[in-house]
Amino acid sequence: MTRAILIVLDSVGCGAAEDADAYGDAGADTLGHLAQACAEGRGDRDGLRGGPLKLPNLVRLGLAHACEASTGRPLAGVTKPADPTGQFGYGVEISQGKDTPSGHWEIAGCPVPFKWGYFTALENSFPPDLVAAIIRDGALPGILGNRHASGTAIIDELGEEHIGTGKPICYTSVDSVLQIAAHEEHFGLERLYDLCRKVRALVDPLRIGRVIARPFVGTAKTGFSRTGDRKDFAIPPPNETILDRLAAQGRAIITVGKIGDIFAHRATGEEIKPFGNAAMFEAALDAIDRLPDGGFCFVNLVDFDTEYGHRRDVPGYAAALEAFDALLPRLEAKLRPGDLTVITADHGNDPTWPGTDHTREHVPILAFGPRIAGGPLGGRESFADIAATLSLHLGIGRLGPGRPW
Repeated sequence: MTRAILIVLDSVGCGAAEDADAYGDAGADTLGHLAQACAEGRGDRDGLRGGPLKLPNLVRLGLAHACEASTGRPLAGVTKPADPTGQFGYGVEISQGKDTPSGHWEIAGCPVPFKWGYFTALENSFPPDLVAAIIRDGALPGILGNRHASGTAIIDELGEEHIGTGKPICYTSVDSVLQIAAHEEHFGLERLYDLCRKVRALVDPLRIGRVIARPFVGTAKTGFSRTGDRKDFAIPPPNETILDRLAAQGRAIITVGKIGDIFAHRATGEEIKPFGNAAMFEAALDAIDRLPDGGFCFVNLVDFDTEYGHRRDVPGYAAALEAFDALLPRLEAKLRPGDLTVITADHGNDPTWPGTDHTREHVPILAFGPRIAGGPLGGRESFADIAATLSLHLGIGRLGPGRPW
């Protein structure tokens, strides 16, 4: 038997999708614009990084080739090798939306067959009957926010009032999401989770993808900061995923990061959820050491999205990618003959783009392993091609609508 490792670099898109205009994202390009900004000095930050984007290991595997195949443009400041050692291409999402669940589910072989629900009003975003139900079921004195907002900005604005009144901060975005922020000490972490479970049931009829608990700590004087105790309460995938197929066949599954939350903890095996990309990468290395033949390790590295993409932090995003790139040889050293590793993304989050939301983009696909010959994969017509390939590699039969490469 062989093993498979799937790593999602959350939000690391590689060029606007064909339907990006429908999402207001025509021209978005997370990796392309990030490289351009770094080449022009806009990615410099004293003590953090400087100069062109430096991703020698990802580029060796074919990242620059994948980006150029997607957009027709080279990555600024990046020199392509003549012969990448990995297989490289890009994926096109067929699910509607540009959020985490649809991207991950399609990667896992389950494109979303329905339209998500959204809270489109920028102010008073939630219907009055939903607000009343949240207050009633949560035994709350009321809620704060009730609008589209940046998560960090709204906590800075309303954190002190939240502490004084006991009202949680509820907000949304262009994604299919309802987020609830509350102070870990004054409101209580378990109370926040319980509230989110109740709200999850309330928004199920609206087809809202996720209810997200956003705990934070601090004071108005010292400043508020979100903690690593975030938890997503998602609806489950509507059809079979590679996780379901593997679980049904008794295969070992280890999921790292927020994979468990994204798949509603269905067939997600041993769940490991440390805080921060570095800790998650270390957990993934440990998982690979323990993963038996026929096993599957599924990893999400979320900092690119939450810490840098949404905050439109170009130097931070570039530094995070460079840090991941520097760690890649350690992962490659742990691969056994026959192992297949795929690195991809679930959507874009162009840090140079207006606003603070995800961007509808292609995603890079890099596939490699000790016995995997490099070469082009082209443009894949669905993210589901990844699951189709991995399922055949693991010997569990072809899965989903995707086409294996």
